[in-house]
Amino acid sequence: MDDIEQYRADRLSFLPTAWSDLVERGWDAREQPLDFVIVSGDAYVDHPSFAAAVIGRVLEAAGYRVGIIAQPDWRSPDEFRRLGRPRLGFLVSAGNVDSMVANYTVSGKPRRHDAYSPGGTGGRRPDRATLVYCTRIREAFKNVDIVIGGIEASLRRLAHYDYWSDRMRRSIVLDSKADLLVYGMGETPILEIAAALAEGRRAAELTTVAGTVRRCRADDLPAVEAAAAELGRAVVELPDWDSLADANGGKRAYAGSFRQQHRNTDSINGDVLVERYGPALVVHNPAATPRGGAELDAVYELPYTRTFHPDYIDSGGVPAIEEVRFSLVSSRGCFGGCSFCALSFHQGRCVTARSGASLESEARALTELPGFKGYIHDVGGPTANFRRPSCTQQLANGVCKDKQCLHPKACGNLEVDHSDYLDVLRRLRGLPGVKKVFVRSGVRYDYALLDSGSPFIRELTEHHVSGRLKVAPEHISPHALAAMGKPGVEVYERFEREFRRANEQIGEKQFLVPYFISSHPGTTLSDAIALAEYFRDHGGTPEQVQDFYPTPGTLATCMYYTETDPRTGARVTVPKSAREKAMQRALLQFRDPKNRALVREALVTAGRTDLIGTGPKCLVGPDPRPRGRPQPVVGKRRPPTRRRSSTHR
Repeated sequence: MDDIEQYRADRLSFLPTAWSDLVERGWDAREQPLDFVIVSGDAYVDHPSFAAAVIGRVLEAAGYRVGIIAQPDWRSPDEFRRLGRPRLGFLVSAGNVDSMVANYTVSGKPRRHDAYSPGGTGGRRPDRATLVYCTRIREAFKNVDIVIGGIEASLRRLAHYDYWSDRMRRSIVLDSKADLLVYGMGETPILEIAAALAEGRRAAELTTVAGTVRRCRADDLPAVEAAAAELGRAVVELPDWDSLADANGGKRAYAGSFRQQHRNTDSINGDVLVERYGPALVVHNPAATPRGGAELDAVYELPYTRTFHPDYIDSGGVPAIEEVRFSLVSSRGCFGGCSFCALSFHQGRCVTARSGASLESEARALTELPGFKGYIHDVGGPTANFRRPSCTQQLANGVCKDKQCLHPKACGNLEVDHSDYLDVLRRLRGLPGVKKVFVRSGVRYDYALLDSGSPFIRELTEHHVSGRLKVAPEHISPHALAAMGKPGVEVYERFEREFRRANEQIGEKQFLVPYFISSHPGTTLSDAIALAEYFRDHGGTPEQVQDFYPTPGTLATCMYYTETDPRTGARVTVPKSAREKAMQRALLQFRDPKNRALVREALVTAGRTDLIGTGPKCLVGPDPRPRGRPQPVVGKRRPPTRRRSSTHR
């Protein structure tokens, strides 16, 4: 009980969340209001893996007074008045996860669990949270500046396909009526914005901040072009909204638009993008320069409490903290190029890393935390073994616009080196109080194999695996893997052999846990059957199977909607019906008795009845039911059941 009472007393170590927090600090918020109020769709967890905490602490360190309104009741504007009217503006985010992904499964069913909410209870954030929060703020305070950010705003910053409504939607900067949008990792842009607001400027007037998107009048285009020319950038005009929303040519227009968006994510060579919406124009500035080295160290060395706010004690805390409580973020950015991942669109392809000294200092702090038992759960980032740019050329010229670093094969300029990452891992596992340092955030195995002669795979296996190592081959079909941007199955099999050899050398018996995706664009029913046959011949049943979830900002989602590869213009086969998606997923786990009927249906549909029977090559036995008995029917995907709100759009 004493510990809990102390925890309650320690709420002043957090950023203020209630008017009473301001009073206890001795702040007269009526005479001198907070500079910024952050509104977040997540519960408040003061940890560097949670964006609201990072932005709040970065602003606090720069001398601004910041409060947080976490998961407000969106049904009225009252909750948004909790901390008063901020002097400089509101900063709004749906949270660490897109609110529609947080609220619905891929089949459209409402989720009951939300790891970013107190007690893991679902339903604590509205659908399209960024739009709803902005609407309520406008009701609560007239003429206040609103800057939106976070993953939801970042990936919807331009016109995009929306899976949940099955149509194109406008840039979120228009629909939210925000004054400015920050995309990507927002520390640098938000400090520049804060300084300008403190000088008396308005957010809508900030036209040159890197990593931002704004709206203006279409007749302001000459000024946009002049500003871009001063920066040495071109202006690329994307297809306008009328073209994108057109029932006939809209998909073709969107494929072209997304290709340009995908080509211009780099801070060095990205151009200014513009989208016309009748009399309005959305202007997308090039990305902010990624933070690395000392700048990145400084972000993670701020005085986070590294736990959830005391208000959530009675609810049992916030489950999402458990995954990261004893983990270290070592890098940002990813040049892996997976089609189904939005990292390149959000964080960018240029990898930056923290210093070994900073990681060692944070690890020492972890050993002092309550509940630490000697295990650092992860040291990584988007891809654990990426700790440097893919080549030195991109530091001067930016990443290649029309080439990937690893796909379809490794670029000749790729510089592969695990020495720095190995040095970090060795330093951490040698710290007093540290028993084991795990790597769980994902290893790009094709990159590891390219580092010939390196002890990385051996040391990873010996020191940093807890019996099972998660890897992501995703599929085995060549054209499915081509659509995914993943290496061929022969590369995975080679890594499998190397991992087995390393285990034999150290006298251990550890296992790979492979991840697979079903129903990805470019994957046919025949591909799913080929994958099932692969499991049949190699043994095992995949534990980790994910139905492809079309979310904004990914190349694969563009393929899903347009049925075209925007990079090449080639047609792509896309499984869209709920029946085919269910059959593909069932084939990946064909040994599960509850999947037998669907597996038979898939094999009959594909003309592969040779795989039905009792022979050694068969995937499933014959149907034991009498002929004529109705087969189970998998219906079409239903649209999500919306939570009622007057602010839904």
